Amino acid sequence: MSVGRKIGVTLFSVLAGIVVIAVVAAGFVVFTIQRSFPTVDGQITAAGLNDQVTVLRDDRGIPTIEADTTHDLFFAQGYVHAQDRFWEMDFRRHVTSGRLSELFGESQLATDKFLRTLGWRKVAEQEVELLSDDAKAYYQAYADGVNAYLKDHKGAAVSLEYGILKLQNPDYTIEKWTIADSLAWLKAMAWDLRANLGDETDRALLAGEGYTQDQIDDLYPSYPFDENPVIVPEISTDVPAAKASTIGDEKGTDTGGGDSAGEGTSTKPSSSIHWKRVDSVIEAASALIGPVGEGIGSNSWVVSGELTATGMPLLSNDPHLGAAMPSIWHQITLRCTKLSDACPFDVSGFGFSGVPGVVIGHNGKIAWGFTNLTTDVTDLYLERIKGDEYWRDGKLEPLKISHETIKVAGAKDVDLEIRSTNNGPIISSVNDDDASIAETPATGSADKVTEPKNMPEGETAVALKWTALTPGTTAEAIFTLDTARDFAGFRAAAAQFDVPAQNLIYADVEGNIGYQAPGKLPIRGKGDGSMPQPGWDSDYDWTGFIPFKDLPVSYNPDDGYIVTANNAIIGDDYKYFLTNDWDYGWRAARITDLISRKSADHKLTVQDMRDIQADTDFWIGKKLITAYSDITVDDKDVQAALDLFDLWDGQNAADSAAAAYANVVWDELTQDLFTRRDSPAPTGSQSRVFLVVDKLLENPDSDWWSNSKIGVSGQRAMLVKAANQAYDRLSKLQGSNPANWTWGGLHTLELTSGTFGSSGIAPIEWLFNRGPFSVGGGSSVVDATGWSIGGGFDVNTVPSMRLVVDLSNFDASTWTNLTGESGHAFHPNYNDQVDAWQHVEALPWAFSPKAVKAAAKHTLVLTP
Repeated sequence: MSVGRKIGVTLFSVLAGIVVIAVVAAGFVVFTIQRSFPTVDGQITAAGLNDQVTVLRDDRGIPTIEADTTHDLFFAQGYVHAQDRFWEMDFRRHVTSGRLSELFGESQLATDKFLRTLGWRKVAEQEVELLSDDAKAYYQAYADGVNAYLKDHKGAAVSLEYGILKLQNPDYTIEKWTIADSLAWLKAMAWDLRANLGDETDRALLAGEGYTQDQIDDLYPSYPFDENPVIVPEISTDVPAAKASTIGDEKGTDTGGGDSAGEGTSTKPSSSIHWKRVDSVIEAASALIGPVGEGIGSNSWVVSGELTATGMPLLSNDPHLGAAMPSIWHQITLRCTKLSDACPFDVSGFGFSGVPGVVIGHNGKIAWGFTNLTTDVTDLYLERIKGDEYWRDGKLEPLKISHETIKVAGAKDVDLEIRSTNNGPIISSVNDDDASIAETPATGSADKVTEPKNMPEGETAVALKWTALTPGTTAEAIFTLDTARDFAGFRAAAAQFDVPAQNLIYADVEGNIGYQAPGKLPIRGKGDGSMPQPGWDSDYDWTGFIPFKDLPVSYNPDDGYIVTANNAIIGDDYKYFLTNDWDYGWRAARITDLISRKSADHKLTVQDMRDIQADTDFWIGKKLITAYSDITVDDKDVQAALDLFDLWDGQNAADSAAAAYANVVWDELTQDLFTRRDSPAPTGSQSRVFLVVDKLLENPDSDWWSNSKIGVSGQRAMLVKAANQAYDRLSKLQGSNPANWTWGGLHTLELTSGTFGSSGIAPIEWLFNRGPFSVGGGSSVVDATGWSIGGGFDVNTVPSMRLVVDLSNFDASTWTNLTGESGHAFHPNYNDQVDAWQHVEALPWAFSPKAVKAAAKHTLVLTP
């Protein structure tokens, strides 16, 4: 045999071997991926059930659970959540317990220290004891259902992620689920919606960096009450009292049993994986839940039957949260086979994996939605520490000191000392921003920043006071809301909804609409909470909470609609201080305008509600059109780009060249004004910066228009520079011809797994991440696909789901999730709703037994 032939045979043998290995490896990967897919047909025995439970799933994998008792109903919900999303649940409980280092090693130590210091898990454990007997039974049944699934599934059979985790952390074992695991996630959501803590921190840092009071006032203007709406122009006085309603209190036909249910018939790590690091532990903690930034908030509105084609209310909601893969929401219907006082659940909507019940949605009688209240429920306190004591009203008090052990995968345990004052945990020892505040402390209020006076001897530290660090009853409120039958029952649930503070909107099958502000909203002594306060002086303590009876409420307002979009709740003549840091109301104003104009033209429909959710009107973009209308430049290419504004309608459509240029101009202009300075000013809230720049456009002599660091002096020079920079930037990204630019080409959504999706290993990231997807919308736009100034145009906050509830016929309602129902990569329902979400399309929402049966593609029977 010739040498050449020998080489050829050898090469063929090697190649054949590689192919065989590749085929075997591919087969193993496919087997590993698919072995965790849930069983959705047939019959499964689940120890702990009292009777059979039926789980029907439609083609999107959305389950309807039907059971005879509440125990079996929530047991089955726990089982189904574990089927669909247990890795997500397990990861979340490690986040909320400050135990990420157990999973991923030393890279997560700083985050764990911060979260342990906040003590979410300990508060959740205390809240377990506040649950009523019924609610505790629901949570326990749910936990039993989760554990029944885990009993028969181990490792990669639970989720693909455990197979990958084993490569770097082979000793990890899954623990049983507990009630506290469920309750702790509500603390994480409260953190995600913590309102103005970032603004308070930023103001304190600005003061420490030498910004003047006038400059801080410029950067944090008051809410434009004369321009944008409030949620409750006038508090309703004649409203049903907050009273939990029961099935037995109902009048009329029970909607829980037959085919008519819900049809609205009423006419009235190791070294092998490099985990993504972020700039601060606050950012890290937020990234694990969903980043706080532009877009965090939500839209919701409800219109009365007087304005609709059916003569019954329509309710819309799209909560804005961090983009996540899978979506933070899990869709479900929970139905007692016979509705009664003993089994009162007939509810459908969106909830969280790991938490029983439905958080947003409707039952057979009412519908509800949430947006972030944005009231100030967090305060930073400057503390003066001497040894193991701190100053309080001229006396030294002992610090509360505790120690915790953080277990670290692949490394030694780490001891953490947690120190607290009467105001809360000291966080300046575990967070750099708060450490900076401690080094150059400032106090006062938003309109009067001062240096601390009469500081006792010692070192300065910063403590966090937050309503969520006091045990509350939000975990109970979910069930009260799910079983409410009228506005009185809805308000009873709102009274229990301590944190996160939310705007709650309402509609019912009798034709009523309403709004209630819930939550523990603090009453302060001295100070307004917009700057750190002196903790050594009890005059600055919280003195209580606003009584529920005094919180803003609206019931069947004359306008026929209620709009909430994180704007101011009520006028500044309200007798209690709520915050200085509302969203500035551009989304609320636009939604209000669209409802008014559409309803003047025709009776409103479900499609009209969805069209409003898809609106991309860019308020500041229209201001830029005006600002550049009198500006011409010598560079013909840049002028061609500016000419795009001439025919632009101000809509951030994905295929718009003008929208692409306008957003890049906006980004460059904002950076030139505020961040490209020796001491950068914060631009995190584009809603706020819209108003700041609008005021500057009206004041061409403002000092802000000059920036020596970039060599610009004057308004016109600043605008021209931004136009040139934007053209150069877009040319590099999308070519020199402005006609070929598109906003969607810049503004893309990468759906990234919160764990292995940012592992730094491309093949692993490929398994879990999806995208990029081109989208329209933008920051402070109704279609709120948020992005960060100076950080590129990638989407980081999104309408995490969209729903429209039709109170005339629940089966005519629509819902769309960001990704899909499943948390299992490559499952058919992993990302099957992305296309509809991307194009703001409606998906059908079956609720009545007849509609659910017609839509069912899979039937699973769980038996004792």
